[in-house]
Amino acid sequence: MIKQNQEHLNRLHVLLDALVIYGSFCLSYAIRFKLPFTRDLFPPAPYYRLLWQYQTMLLVFVPVCLVLYARFNLYKPKRFQTPLKEYANLIKVNTCALLFLMIYIALFKVEHVSRSLMGVYYFTLMLATFLERFIIKSILQRARKKGRNLKHIIIIGFSPAAEAYIDRIRANPQWGYMIHGIFDDNHSHDFSYKGIPCLGPIRDLEEFLQNSTMDEVAITLSLSEYHKLKTIVNKCEKSGVHTKFVPDYYTFIPTNPVTEDLMGLPVINIRNVPLTNTLNKFIKRTMDIFGSLICIVIFSPVMLVTAILVKISSPGPIIFCQERVGLHNKPFKMYKFRSMGVQAPSKEKQAWTVHNDPRVTPVGKVIRKTSIDELPQLFNVLKGDMSLIGPRPERPLFVEKFKEEIPRYMIKHQVRPGMTGWAQVCGFRGDTSISGRIEHDIFYIENWTVAFDIKILFLTVFKGFVNKNAY
Repeated sequence: MIKQNQEHLNRLHVLLDALVIYGSFCLSYAIRFKLPFTRDLFPPAPYYRLLWQYQTMLLVFVPVCLVLYARFNLYKPKRFQTPLKEYANLIKVNTCALLFLMIYIALFKVEHVSRSLMGVYYFTLMLATFLERFIIKSILQRARKKGRNLKHIIIIGFSPAAEAYIDRIRANPQWGYMIHGIFDDNHSHDFSYKGIPCLGPIRDLEEFLQNSTMDEVAITLSLSEYHKLKTIVNKCEKSGVHTKFVPDYYTFIPTNPVTEDLMGLPVINIRNVPLTNTLNKFIKRTMDIFGSLICIVIFSPVMLVTAILVKISSPGPIIFCQERVGLHNKPFKMYKFRSMGVQAPSKEKQAWTVHNDPRVTPVGKVIRKTSIDELPQLFNVLKGDMSLIGPRPERPLFVEKFKEEIPRYMIKHQVRPGMTGWAQVCGFRGDTSISGRIEHDIFYIENWTVAFDIKILFLTVFKGFVNKNAY
């Protein structure tokens, strides 16, 4: 039933896209040449004749657009698709389509094509397709929340992966999933997880599938039960039900794993770090150099005033140097404006700063709260010890402690540490959860893009400088 609904929806979606692409051109033409609703009640005949001349061009352009939409996965089921990803694909495909149109006009020497019309059409098409998909997604989500167009599924094997799968589905009713139960060899019929019952052992699966109309099976076996996987997949495919595999090792592989084809043998890379790519490293380092130079110039008056206030507020040096662990586990000296009274190194290494810490000077409280004390790290960025964006570096003492206590902690040292990062703009700053901070750092490392860095910079400007956890 779900498959048929999806096919009908896809056909309707293709038809709507064709109408939107065609209608956007007509609207752009009207805007560009000021047709009835803006100037003349009855426009001169040449306007209509010229619009008719464009029809041949549109007969080619509309199918090309639809093919590109399919190529960019814009007709895939929208249950899990994030709006940002879909809109990013729309920008790409609409841009490619307009470039194709310009090439077509040049090759076939289509006459009387206004460049300004093409510009208006580009923005009109972009807005129209964004609005169309927003409306479709909203209608589908509302219907699913009301219990319509549900996808009926069962789960095979109870494991941490099963718990995570169920938790996410329960937290997102707009996906329209109804879980009927769990087949598992390690639990009896009276077992249930968040109201989802155990339907029996895995040997009963085949009979259940023959006597039911499930849309999907999610295999969530624990690692110790992977020897059953082949048999279970065969049973599911015999019944014709769509089957998904949710690996129980999801906690130590990336969300978008990189696979290699070893002569027909799929190989999954445990860790994907985009910044190990030479081009990506060059781009990020270039951004760091230019960004740090610009920031040094902009913030030089603030740094000068801060240096004077630190010097007159308490005896001691203006700049505080502290050893931190950076790229490839190599130590480096990180610079900060001194915000505490001078103390013995043994005391300084004992612990983090806490709320109302007596060691912090009055000026130190202000510059720590506003992150002004971090500005000298711009010179660390310029030297190459740090990056503008990345996981915050930690002292060697705590690195040794956390690498034994927190899984995957040392992954953060595969990239340069940053002045600010994804964890910090998400609230993990100061005396907060280390495991939560590491999860955000790893997400950043595995999903780095230039756009992601820019997003973090903007979030740092608007909510990252002043933080309640900065003591």
